[in-house]
Amino acid sequence: MSIKHILFDLDGTLLPMVQEEFVRYYMPLLAKAYMAEGIKIDPGEFIAAVWSGYEAMVKNDGTRTNREAFWSHMKEQLPIPLDQAEEIALKFYEDDFNKAICTTKPTELSDRVVKTAKKKGLETYLATNPVFPRCATLNRIRWAGLDAEDFRIITTYEKCVYCKPNPNYYEKILEKFDLNPAECLMVGNDVQEDLSIRTLGVRTFLVTDTMENRKNLPIDSEYTGSMADLLKFVESM
Repeated sequence: MSIKHILFDLDGTLLPMVQEEFVRYYMPLLAKAYMAEGIKIDPGEFIAAVWSGYEAMVKNDGTRTNREAFWSHMKEQLPIPLDQAEEIALKFYEDDFNKAICTTKPTELSDRVVKTAKKKGLETYLATNPVFPRCATLNRIRWAGLDAEDFRIITTYEKCVYCKPNPNYYEKILEKFDLNPAECLMVGNDVQEDLSIRTLGVRTFLVTDTMENRKNLPIDSEYTGSMADLLKFVESM
């Protein structure tokens, strides 16, 4: 069956980066944002708490949003009310977070891939792991040189109730748009997070430029190649 819908990962795929370098750079900036507001925190302990909050989102069972899962965890870690804590975080993601673009390697191939897919009549979706607020994701889309309007959905922590690699995350997207898995393609760089969609019957294209395989899992993907290869693949559709 021919492909009619393409789901794209963002970090490491449409926005080339090494995830570890990106996180190592921006997490201390986030801690500084709180200290700049006079909040007394230990940077190391704060970063560890944020990581635990991330884990709470990954383990989310669908009974609350990822945003609620994260801040419910952080409530015990910060000496300030939750609304104030979230306000500081959102201000950071709107502003100083943009310094982290220095850890990424944007390529004009990404926008060409998306635009080419749309010209071919394919529907495009941004299936980025919904562990960030929408403002942070819109900024990373901008770093990548992409147009947010090109995607039917952009998954963020405000509305999603699952995370990658949980197949339920992908299933929610398929259900929302009534998509036939056999007509979909997932494009991503993370073997664990992006290829998990294959359990739903969706084909995958593993982008190898900055491939992540932290657990050394067996690589099982219908298509594999660089961003340049992906462009040729989409052009041939």
